[in-house]
Amino acid sequence: MKLLHKDIEKDNAQVTLVPEEAEDMWHTYNLLQVGDSLRASTIKVQTESPTGSVGSSRVRTTLTLCVEAIDFDTQACQLRVKGTNIEENQYVKMGAYHTIELELNRKFTLAKKNWDSVVLDRIQACDAAQRADVAAVVMQEGLANLVLVTPAMTLLRAKVEVTIPRKRKGSCSQHEKALERFYEAVMQAILRHINFDVKCILVGSPGFVKDQFMTYLFKEAVRQDNKVLLENRPKFMLVHSSSGHKYSLKAAGEVKALEDFYKMLQHEPDRAFYLAHVEKAADALAIDTLLISDNLFRHQDIPTRSRYVRLVDNVKDNGGNVIFSSLHVSGELTQLSGVAAILRFPIADLSDAEDDSSSDEA
Repeated sequence: MKLLHKDIEKDNAQVTLVPEEAEDMWHTYNLLQVGDSLRASTIKVQTESPTGSVGSSRVRTTLTLCVEAIDFDTQACQLRVKGTNIEENQYVKMGAYHTIELELNRKFTLAKKNWDSVVLDRIQACDAAQRADVAAVVMQEGLANLVLVTPAMTLLRAKVEVTIPRKRKGSCSQHEKALERFYEAVMQAILRHINFDVKCILVGSPGFVKDQFMTYLFKEAVRQDNKVLLENRPKFMLVHSSSGHKYSLKAAGEVKALEDFYKMLQHEPDRAFYLAHVEKAADALAIDTLLISDNLFRHQDIPTRSRYVRLVDNVKDNGGNVIFSSLHVSGELTQLSGVAAILRFPIADLSDAEDDSSSDEA
């Protein structure tokens, strides 16, 4: 996602963004709320020409809608926004209903009445090349994705695909040559797309692909006397990922956090809390990791949304980690009311305190 313009200081606060890849539609979906103003290019089917003749033609026009409904197709990564037109033009009357399907590489302008910290963090993350602290290479034989990881999103910077023939009995030369071409392509992609100002570069794969690649990478760096790679060698860290697909690292982090929560719930229940007590635990500076579903920030009731924003701000301000759970695992998190927390230390009296307050009210 490219940030073209940001002006959130005035009453008519707005940003202009350009979605550059399919995943950006998911991030846009998380930015949009009912009641927002969306200005974008769209296709209007015109059934009557200016001369009065009846026919059907498609014209491109720019509309500004007051958002009433948002539909995101997770499989196709398509985002459709329905609302009423609030700026009349020659094709669409004021107040008429229309649906805009946002398109890749076409800018849109989003205006909001309320810009909370969660939305602002997502906007800031759009400038990921300058702001990402972590870069990652997730790979398997023949496939590698280079991504930049920010607190709000994971952004694809390059994809490398090379066909790797299978090993044959008595001859592995074709397999080995293809692997070398693959490793060389990944190395060039790293040099071209990763800013070495990042704090660390994760290299992840199933099996030993990551280890073999790292051996190749620094053997070549020495041979070519590549000072950039050699000077930044301490930043490279090997991690496990389930595949070479770009979602594997983020999904793995979310799933691990949920697994840790369930283990804590089983073995140390006083250190695993969900919604009923999480806010009190945050006030006690006890939260180490907060898991919270993206779905909660699409709530149409502003006081309810603000409650979750305050919770996130509270945890961040006091040094806790916040994991925004996306479509990959949020279904499971939703069963826990959409919020869960792992505490730094046990707080056994929270439930007792709530029970006491409930009995007092009764």
